[in-house]
Amino acid sequence: MRSMQFSQRILLIGVLAGLTSACTSNSIQEAGQQPPVVEIPDSTPRGPWLLVDTKTDQLMIMQGNRPVEVFHQVALGSSGAGLKHRRGDNKTPIGVFRVGWINDQSRFKRFIGLDYPNIDYAERALREQRINHATYERIRTAWLNGRRPPQDTPLGGQIGIHGIGSGNPSVHQAGIDWTSGCVALDNRQIEALRPWVQVGMRVEIR
Repeated sequence: MRSMQFSQRILLIGVLAGLTSACTSNSIQEAGQQPPVVEIPDSTPRGPWLLVDTKTDQLMIMQGNRPVEVFHQVALGSSGAGLKHRRGDNKTPIGVFRVGWINDQSRFKRFIGLDYPNIDYAERALREQRINHATYERIRTAWLNGRRPPQDTPLGGQIGIHGIGSGNPSVHQAGIDWTSGCVALDNRQIEALRPWVQVGMRVEIR
């Protein structure tokens, strides 16, 4: 959570509680700026893909290794970003995912679901005995067949990219990481992002 004055935190705590029960910046780069080159692996898709930079709180629409559009001041899980271990830890999972489904009628305006837990998370959890082999096989089979992985395992689920919906935007604008593990944009940003997104699209969170 980014730094705030103590009095501001107290003022916003009630609104924050409402927002965290689930789960404004300019998105267009300033004219004349040269978009930065981003280090990416050789397996980068030819079509557009999404990169979430949790260090700079940015979501970028990428074409190859260059951003086409940048959305600033995204919100993450209230426990930050990293390796997600279990349901309810409020952590945004880092890793490479695919868009698994899209809900355009979400109470968060739009919800772009990710295929978490993916096979990497399933393999790690199996090694650490946080899931059994049957659960691992359910996740692996879904992932290999391009289906939504089971969302009811101990690893959690319903991780995605979404807007604020009817929630109070002041919490988001204050720079608070308020989600239950998702990546949140404001409503204007999620609407601008939505036309770029399709099921199967690569999403990297790092």
